[in-house]
Amino acid sequence: MRDKKEFYSILMAIDGADYSDYSKMIGDFDFSRYVLKLGSVGEGMDSGPTLFIVRVPQIIAGFPPHLFNTPVRRTALEDLLVRKIAAYADMLAHYDGAGLARRRVAIAGPGQKILPRSALAVTEEYVEARIYITLPERNGRIVSDGVQEIFFEDLPGLVNAAMIYCNLDEREVEEAVALMEDADHLRQLLPTQGLVSFIADGSYLTRLKGTDFPDFGTMTPFTVAESDRIEIDAPNTGTVSGLGVPAGITLVLGDEYSGRKELIRAMAAGIYNHVHGDGRELAITVPDAVYISAMSGRPVQRADISMFLSESVADGVDVKEFTTDSADAFSSQAAATVEALEVGARVLICDESDSSPAFLSRDSRLNDLRGSAQHTMVPLAVRARQLVEDLGVSIVIGGCSAVSEFVPVADTVLYVDNFRVHNITAQAKEMVPAPLPGNDAPADMAALVEQPRWVVPSSIDPSVGRHDAYIEAPRLDVLEFGRTTIDMNGVIQLADVHQTATIGLILYYARLRYMDEERPVREILDLVDRDLSTDGLECLSRELRGDLARPRRYEIAAVLNRLDTLRTTRKVM
Repeated sequence: MRDKKEFYSILMAIDGADYSDYSKMIGDFDFSRYVLKLGSVGEGMDSGPTLFIVRVPQIIAGFPPHLFNTPVRRTALEDLLVRKIAAYADMLAHYDGAGLARRRVAIAGPGQKILPRSALAVTEEYVEARIYITLPERNGRIVSDGVQEIFFEDLPGLVNAAMIYCNLDEREVEEAVALMEDADHLRQLLPTQGLVSFIADGSYLTRLKGTDFPDFGTMTPFTVAESDRIEIDAPNTGTVSGLGVPAGITLVLGDEYSGRKELIRAMAAGIYNHVHGDGRELAITVPDAVYISAMSGRPVQRADISMFLSESVADGVDVKEFTTDSADAFSSQAAATVEALEVGARVLICDESDSSPAFLSRDSRLNDLRGSAQHTMVPLAVRARQLVEDLGVSIVIGGCSAVSEFVPVADTVLYVDNFRVHNITAQAKEMVPAPLPGNDAPADMAALVEQPRWVVPSSIDPSVGRHDAYIEAPRLDVLEFGRTTIDMNGVIQLADVHQTATIGLILYYARLRYMDEERPVREILDLVDRDLSTDGLECLSRELRGDLARPRRYEIAAVLNRLDTLRTTRKVM
């Protein structure tokens, strides 16, 4: 293997040469404490930053094995190190006259949520980071002075600051690993306690507007009335008290400013672990919970929404294979519900703030005025009990003005006031009478399982011109897939933009590997889940990438179902 002296010689030799001569750095170089690897270089600055691998042998990195001896601990440690590298890279940023940061060294940094990522790997043999470097150039020519600074000052400093155990705060590392272990333990424990979510007393749930970051300026701690608290044991933290949300139907009442919405959003976010200081570290939800919202204008492909929409809705509309290029609020939320159930969701979460009022409930007091006329739309309040009893699904509904019809069917009613929650089930049942009976026939829940949708392979096409695949995620809620721009507004359980881009790669991977023939949506997701669990994110791309983050099957399905080219068929299993 060549060493850093040879690397330096190459830099001197290519000074002032054409940008393409950076390719002479391709290969592995021993920098004494780490190995620098380069696989390929783009044709010019327009090709973007270049991916370098920095590998530190464990004999030098020195991370104790107990910090990564389980998948959960490994993910926690990798996440912490990525954050350390990202923080150091920010320190290295140069600012221009307009105050804009010019980053020469970067890593695909995470947000508040902890996910398996391709940016860094910790193994028994080494710690490996995938660093993106913007190689210096001037008018298409190599500027070796800038390159020397990056590779002989910036990178060694980064390695020392973020990839050598003895240079880190040992207590901080131990706490990060222990915190994630506790959160994961609680998540696995919830079903054994008959719970779908747990929010620890003292959690901080308020977020800065439009972001996932805590709003320290307006934070009020979440508390639970003493009589309604439960205790649960975590392996490192010990006994934690807080709110336990039981399986079944739970109604969360509270006005717009009570903390109700923040509580509902925290439950939705509780499918992920959060970093220390986020405020939701011990706000935990079972992994198969899906947040359902209305999204007017989205496409729907052959969704069986017959449990929510009667066949008399309009001539020519098949509600068992409902298809539209632009759904209204009601049908979009109905479709999102059955799409989530189709791929295995066990908990449905929604809030009236981003729901169709007609989808949630209707005023049963008007039933007598309709006589024997059949309702066109059947709201969730009418179907909720059957969903729970027939499919074993739990439902959490938040609201104030449009959810009274859930009180008679709810197993638990919670009231939130200034982020303090009380269990008011008994009082609510006394005050809100059972709805007047309607003439809604029971829905055929079994059809959701027995008649799945099969994906038509040719409808998954990310190609553009000569390119086999064009996949970009300009924002968290936007994916460019071939000639199609997919709008994921309302899919609030997407964690960050790297996860969005990874979903695009997953759709392409599934098309190449598993769509040589038509397959059910659920089977495709099962196969992808298996591969990601066995082979990791590496299986998704022939090129080495450091910007991938693992999504859940539910967000993959949500993106697939919003792809306007998607075509499906129905087959009886």
